[in-house]
Amino acid sequence: MRQFFRVKTPLAADPHLLDSLDLTSPHLHARYDLTPVWDLLRARDEIFWHPPRNRDTGFWIMTRYADVAAAYRDPVAFGSAQGNVLDVMLDGGDSASGRMVSVSDGQYHAEVRRVLMRGFTPEALAGTAERIERVVHDLVAAAVAAGQCDFARDVAAAIPLQAICDLLGVSEADRRFILEQTSSSVGSESPTATSADAWKAKNEILFYFAHLAETRRYAPAADVVTMLVEADIRGRRLADDEIIFNCYSLILGGDETTRLAIVGAALAFAQHDDAWADLRSGRVDVDQAVEEVLRWTTPSMHQARVAREDVDWRGQTIREGDIVTLWNVAANRDERVFDRPGEFRPARTPNRHLTFAAGTHYCLGAHLARLEIAATLRALRDQVARIELLAPPSPVFSNFLGGYSSLPVRLHPHR
Repeated sequence: MRQFFRVKTPLAADPHLLDSLDLTSPHLHARYDLTPVWDLLRARDEIFWHPPRNRDTGFWIMTRYADVAAAYRDPVAFGSAQGNVLDVMLDGGDSASGRMVSVSDGQYHAEVRRVLMRGFTPEALAGTAERIERVVHDLVAAAVAAGQCDFARDVAAAIPLQAICDLLGVSEADRRFILEQTSSSVGSESPTATSADAWKAKNEILFYFAHLAETRRYAPAADVVTMLVEADIRGRRLADDEIIFNCYSLILGGDETTRLAIVGAALAFAQHDDAWADLRSGRVDVDQAVEEVLRWTTPSMHQARVAREDVDWRGQTIREGDIVTLWNVAANRDERVFDRPGEFRPARTPNRHLTFAAGTHYCLGAHLARLEIAATLRALRDQVARIELLAPPSPVFSNFLGGYSSLPVRLHPHR
């Protein structure tokens, strides 16, 4: 008999609740399903000011798909140079401002992004794609043979980590260490984690890549770190901090978000028998299912921007210097764009989700993430008859990343 577990408690869509809601709280996102709140905010046809709550400043909230997409596509009005994560912005801005592709704008952003893109094209990733298929097949096979596993830790954790570490030239011996640090730098598996823990993890990653970059100066390799070390930006080499910060951005973006999407995929198919049957039978194309997994999980719940000028928006004036948060997790459930958005439908088409953002800051690793999720779905489809949940999943504690750090399951093999 199938056993069901409640994942999160829905938070009531009470208009009065908005006066006290604290979207900066990791516990709020970890413990509650905010879908009713996002539905309420989108229905009111406006943007909202989130007042300061234990911070010095508030911020604007955008939840409608049209608003979020438009803001992403307007880097003149909404800049990324001061940071792109709410907590960092509220703490005064990103220390890597203007020296890391994800927190820069204009010519610098375009030039460094052009360098990095050489490592993330479909052609450059062809060999990586083959390795991913083999790794995922073996991980799922081992999990099936074990009888039960923690899908998040035993399967999903190794997939994006292997791929991005291959691209960056991180040794096999160091990969577990890197996973531990990335898991703590912008979120945590523990409800008692502190901001000091996050900063320690971030610094460990920076120190690691400082050493690796120095090594690549006298021992180049076929990896992205070497590409950054040897890059020529209008006649100059990138400084040490630029190389290190960009490595940090790549390892974080290439590991955490895809891992959470893969965990969310297993959970979604475990909870939706019809969708699983359609995938196994071939009635649903794997690539279509990948897009729905990305929309449904939305592991990067928001992006933050700073208004670079006064902007009139839906009857409100966003002042120059105001923080603006773009909630992908709300936009991806907008009923104006997605038919029955509250349903997990792997055959959904079209599926113009904003999981990878949009515009000039569209995710560098989007193709790689799709490869990894697709490989996971194929391995599960080919080897697993049913995904059985054994216990409630454990949430990530973060206001930026959404998903689960633990997913106890039994993968029933084909007979």
